[in-house]
Amino acid sequence: MENNIIVDSCTDFIKETENLDRVPFRILIDNEEIVDENLDINKLIEKMKSTKQQIKTACAPPEDFINKLKEEASNFIVTISSQLSGSYNSAMVAVETFKERFPGSFVHVFDSKTAAAGETLVAMKVKQLLEENFNSSEIIEQTNKYITKLRTLFVLDSLDNLAKNGRITNFKAILANIMHIVPIMGEDGEGRIVLKEQVRGKKKAVARLIDMIAEYNVDFENTILGITHVNCLEKAEKLRDEIKARYPFKDVKIFKSSGLSTIYADDGGIVIAF
Repeated sequence: MENNIIVDSCTDFIKETENLDRVPFRILIDNEEIVDENLDINKLIEKMKSTKQQIKTACAPPEDFINKLKEEASNFIVTISSQLSGSYNSAMVAVETFKERFPGSFVHVFDSKTAAAGETLVAMKVKQLLEENFNSSEIIEQTNKYITKLRTLFVLDSLDNLAKNGRITNFKAILANIMHIVPIMGEDGEGRIVLKEQVRGKKKAVARLIDMIAEYNVDFENTILGITHVNCLEKAEKLRDEIKARYPFKDVKIFKSSGLSTIYADDGGIVIAF
């Protein structure tokens, strides 16, 4: 039977994810609806910086997922955390509708409980297990176990989007910029994004991010670390080299941000997952 992996567009870009079927989010900037598909990230960043309005995102409707499903295939869907978006719920509605039409079909939806680099690693894990010829139940079991262990952290280069989107006040954003305060954010184990620490200075924040890896129980030799960068490849490469010099990860992969990850992490943002 054919295998079919479907992801929403919070999955970032690397060779292993290029050919996966994508269901795009919508990004709303100044009343313009931008479909997160084949985007020019630099142009998106320009629009993000020029607007003074709230930037909104909307997950794809169930019909978009249905259009990617195949009756004669083992379908696996990977979505952004259900705590951050309605994408998972939309996919579940799609599955229910699809199975009513095709009762014998197979579809499983993974709530990645993360985003960006984390979601990308989950999609890569499913792809790897399929290539290694694991059966569907084994893929579900191993991927769920992987999601439970996965940790995601990110450092923001700018607080502008958080202020525009109402996550923090403009005053706090201005004060943080003046004081050179850099937040280190991460997931809480349940798929919600929380503030982990605040560090003064961008270089110190990145150094602290690297230090924080040691605080987790990681099976380094069997673990891949992913880095999503938003328009800052050199920074990501430097971070990769520093992480590899300190920790014996199986591999460190660099991902180019999708449109949705760009909205979350903003220009210069870095997301790591392992």
